[in-house]
Amino acid sequence: MITIRKSQERGHANHGWLDSYHTFSFADYYDPKHMSFRSLRVINDDVVAGGGGFGTHPHRDMEIITYVIRGALEHADSMGNGSVIRPGDVQYMAAGTGVQHSEFNHSPSEEVRLLQIWIQPDRRGAKPGYAEKHLADAPPGQLHLITSKAGRDGSIAINQDADLWLAKFIGGERVTHTLAPGRSAYLQVAEGEVTLNGQPLAQGDGAQVNAETALELTAAGKAQVLLFDLG
Repeated sequence: MITIRKSQERGHANHGWLDSYHTFSFADYYDPKHMSFRSLRVINDDVVAGGGGFGTHPHRDMEIITYVIRGALEHADSMGNGSVIRPGDVQYMAAGTGVQHSEFNHSPSEEVRLLQIWIQPDRRGAKPGYAEKHLADAPPGQLHLITSKAGRDGSIAINQDADLWLAKFIGGERVTHTLAPGRSAYLQVAEGEVTLNGQPLAQGDGAQVNAETALELTAAGKAQVLLFDLG
């Protein structure tokens, strides 16, 4: 069964410097029907104005993944990491026993758009960690594994049985993914338009997938999709 969540159905908050859409309940947006999906707790679609950002703040016991779609995001944390991530870059932070970090638009004038994802860990009190993966040059028409529990095939190892895949399209490609018995999927369209098993999805749309075995994605033009395969 595939349940589509249209972009405009998400929670929305515009703070001037930050324009954010929430797939699941977050901050002042609360919807008991949309709290989480399996271990997936947050997908925030954020546009940060030039010079804007999040000052130093704490996190703990959460797996935090950031994917930049356009612009550049500057990160610093209490583990000593500091970097600028750009379109196609993935940043992972295991908050574990506790970290502090800040995130700012690296540009004083251009917007940065990103997806920030929170995944609930499989245990509390894990050791904090950090990693990056660069997918700007990842070829289209393929699924690229970003995260997995064991860090297989060059992916980032995280503290949860959650495989995160990126599919990129330039037009006409078809990508298929098989779900093992007992697993579910969540699909988030980061950019462009695609079809999922024949159902159209546009930028910002999401889809919960339960009791399906095969997922087929196609796109007529440029598009990017994040696919979560969740145990």
